[in-house]
Amino acid sequence: MPILPRINSPRDLQGLSLPEMDRLAQEVREYMIEVVRKTGGHLAPSLGAVELAIALLKIFPGLENRIIWDVGHQAYAYKILTGRREAFASLRQLGGLAGFPRSAESPYDAFDTGHSSTSISVGLGMALAKKHKGESGRVIAVIGDGALSSGLAFEGLNQTGDLGANLIVVLNDNGMSIAPNVGALSRFMSRATSGKTYQTFRRELGKRLKSVPAIGDELLSLARRTEESIKALSTPGILFESFKFNYVGPVDGHDLPRLLETFSTLSHVDGPVLVHVLTQKGRGFMPAEKNPSRFHGIGAKFDEESAVSAKPSLTYTKAFGQSLLELARNDKNIIAITAAMPDGTGLIPLAEELPEQFIDVGIAEQHAVTMAAGLASQGLRPVVAIYSSFMQRAYDQIVHDVCLAKLPVLLALDRAGLVGEDGSTHQGLFDISFLRSIPNLSLAAPADQNELRHMLYSALKQPGPVALRYPRGIGPGNVLDTDFKLMPWGKGELVAEGEDVLLLSAGNGKGVCSEARHLLAGQDISAAQINARFIKPLDEELICAAARKCGRVVTVEENVAAGGFGSLVLETLSKHAIYVPVARVAVNDVFVDHGSQAQLRHLLGLDAQGIVARAKALL
Repeated sequence: MPILPRINSPRDLQGLSLPEMDRLAQEVREYMIEVVRKTGGHLAPSLGAVELAIALLKIFPGLENRIIWDVGHQAYAYKILTGRREAFASLRQLGGLAGFPRSAESPYDAFDTGHSSTSISVGLGMALAKKHKGESGRVIAVIGDGALSSGLAFEGLNQTGDLGANLIVVLNDNGMSIAPNVGALSRFMSRATSGKTYQTFRRELGKRLKSVPAIGDELLSLARRTEESIKALSTPGILFESFKFNYVGPVDGHDLPRLLETFSTLSHVDGPVLVHVLTQKGRGFMPAEKNPSRFHGIGAKFDEESAVSAKPSLTYTKAFGQSLLELARNDKNIIAITAAMPDGTGLIPLAEELPEQFIDVGIAEQHAVTMAAGLASQGLRPVVAIYSSFMQRAYDQIVHDVCLAKLPVLLALDRAGLVGEDGSTHQGLFDISFLRSIPNLSLAAPADQNELRHMLYSALKQPGPVALRYPRGIGPGNVLDTDFKLMPWGKGELVAEGEDVLLLSAGNGKGVCSEARHLLAGQDISAAQINARFIKPLDEELICAAARKCGRVVTVEENVAAGGFGSLVLETLSKHAIYVPVARVAVNDVFVDHGSQAQLRHLLGLDAQGIVARAKALL
C-alpha cells in the first residue's frame, strides 16, 4: 500500500518504520518526476535531497524548529512532505506552488530562498532571536548545490562561530552547483570526501578493533584520537572547525538510518555544528544522474535523452553564446565569465572549444564582476554573462570597480524582463532602473536575436563599460545573420511613421508594439513606432521629433515603472520642453509571481491588447 498518500504533515512521519521511509523516498521521487514532466522545474537538485528532507522532518517535525533550504530549488521533497502533496501538481503554475520556499505559502517555509548562500546568515539571525526571546526549537540551515562558494556563506560561518550560536548547518554536498563546482574550495572538498584515505582508514580500523577480543580503555582512547587526527587531515573538518564549528561527517545523504542517528544526536548539542552530507544530484532518475547539469532546471515535456523541451531552438541565450564564440575565435582578448551558469548563459560551446578564454567563478557574482574589472584594466575584453536577477548581487562592484574607472567590461544580462515560472525571485525587472543611473555605463536592449548579435559585436568596440539586457526564451527569428554589423551607437530605429500616438519600446517590446500598431490601425488610429535599441545613450533626437509630431507617447518595457525606460523618456521630454501625455506600460510597484511569460504579460497589460488600451486612453 502506498505510503505517500498518508503523509499530510511532518507528524505523519513519526510512526513510520525504516522500510516504510525507504519506500516513501522512492514514492516521493516518482511523484516529483511525474509532476516536473508536466510543469518543468529544478528536478536534479531536489531528487538528491529526498532522504535528507525525510530525516530532517522526522527528527525536527514541529514548527518551533526552523529549516532553511539554500538554494531553495532543493526543497521539492520538503514541500511534498509538509502538507503540500496535492498542491504540488500546480508547481510553478499561475496561482500554484512556487518553485522555491515561500513563507507566504506555508508556515514550514522558514524563509524565502530563491537566490543562494543566504541560509547561514538568516539562520544565525533566527537562532539569536530564539535565544533573545527564550524560545525552544532548533534552527537548521541546509546549504548546498554550490551555495557554499559564495562569500556571504563564509561571512555567516565566521559570525556564527564567533558568537557560538545554536545553529545546525547541513552542507548538502552533491559536487555540483548548477554546473560542476569550481574553485580551490570545491577541489579541496572533492579531494577530501571522495579520496579514500579517511574512509579506508575508518573501515580498516573498525575491522581490526572488532578482531581484538578485549580492548583496554587506553587503547580505545588512542584509536579514537588516531581516527580524529586522520579525519582532520583528510576531510574538510579542519576548515569548518577553524570557524569554531563542530564538524560531523562525511555522512551518506541517502543512508536514512545514519542520517536519523546523526540528527537525533545533534538535536541535543549546543553551539554551532556543521553536518557534511554527501548526496547524488539526480538520484533515482538515471537521465538526471548521468546529466545533472541539464536536468538542473528543466522545461515541461522534456526529452529524457537530450533534457531539452519541445521548443524552437534559437533562443536569445543561444544567439548570444554562438555569437560570442565566433567573436572569441578571432580575438584572444575576449574572456567569457559566468557565475555557475555556463549552460544557462549559452557559454558551454565556448567553454569546450576555447577553455583558455572561459572562466566559471561559481556562485560568486560580486567576484565575477570585480575580476572582470581586473582583466579589463590589463587590456583584455571580459564579457560577464549573468542573469539579470543575479546581477543585482554585484551592484556595488559594477559601480565602484567597473564604471568609476570606465573599464571596458561587457555585462550580458540574460533573463532580463519576465522569466515566467521561476517567479518573483528571478524576474529580471529591475536592471534598467538600477543600471541607467550609473555614470559611464551604456545600456542596450536588442529587439531580436540578430540585434543582440550585432549589439554584442558593437559593444566590444566601445571604450567603456556596456550592459546588454535580453530576455529569456525565443525571439521573432530562427536564423542568425552570417556576418556582424557595427551598429550606430545610441541610435534607435524608426519602425513606422504615424500621426496619432507614438509606441516606443525598449528590447523585446518591438514585436508586441508592432502587433498593437496593427490593431490600432484597424480602429483608424495611426500609430508611429520606434524601437529604442539603446536606453543609454538614448536617441533623443529621434524620440523627441516623433513625440512632437504625434502628441501622445506610450512607452513599453519589461521592467518596473519606477526609474525605468518610461521614466527616462519622461525626463528626456521634460528636458526638451516637450509636454505631451505619456503612458508607461511597465510593471507597477509589485513583485511578480510565477506563471508563464504569456500569462504574466497579459495580467500586467504588457501584451498587445494592454498597449492598445493604454494608447486609446490617451486619445
